[in-house]
Amino acid sequence: MDSRLYFVLGDLAANIVAGLVAGWLCALVISTGWNMFLAMLLAMAIGMLVGLVLFFPFGIFFGAMEIMLPIMFSGMLAGMVVGMYAAMMPVSGSLGALYGAVCGLVGIVTVWVANVGLRGVRGMERGN
Repeated sequence: MDSRLYFVLGDLAANIVAGLVAGWLCALVISTGWNMFLAMLLAMAIGMLVGLVLFFPFGIFFGAMEIMLPIMFSGMLAGMVVGMYAAMMPVSGSLGALYGAVCGLVGIVTVWVANVGLRGVRGMERGN
């Protein structure tokens, strides 16, 4: 992952948008009373589909391979969390979008931490 400001802010924005859209869609699709496990599976698929679709516009600007894993992970995470929450109690579209955006932020931070853990801080300084 590149540590230049343009790419850091791009990764952050892409993942927040992916989480926001996935959370919003899951809040609209899943209603209270669904089986939580089935809601989680459907919401995970919705989140990954959102990540797949949003990967193309964001990948043009921030790099295909650098954006694909984080955006798919954030979409999947947001879908699972909001989907399971929506199965327990009613969730409005705006609340689902908010929770999804937070999940997108958590997703990219998780990927950054894992990347530093695997490559070390020296790998991040060189832009590798």
